[in-house]
Amino acid sequence: MTNVVEMKVNLHCDECIRKILKAIKKIEDIETYDVDTQLNKVTVTGNVTDEQVIKVLQKVRKTAVKWEQANQTLFAN
Repeated sequence: MTNVVEMKVNLHCDECIRKILKAIKKIEDIETYDVDTQLNKVTVTGNVTDEQVIKVLQKVRKTAVKWEQANQTLFAN
């Protein structure tokens, strides 16, 4: 089953981006991945869950929030 997981992640330097990409590549059963530095958004497509992506990002000391939740918080204020 293919899922699209979109996360809001603070991408403030090239080193952070490199660590995130390296961590994401280790997830099994991913088809595609993308890091959008302008939106601070990480998108992973494949047989993957939100929880898997969050766990992998936490291992590289990155806090991730589901994209929908990040936008709801932003527009709720």
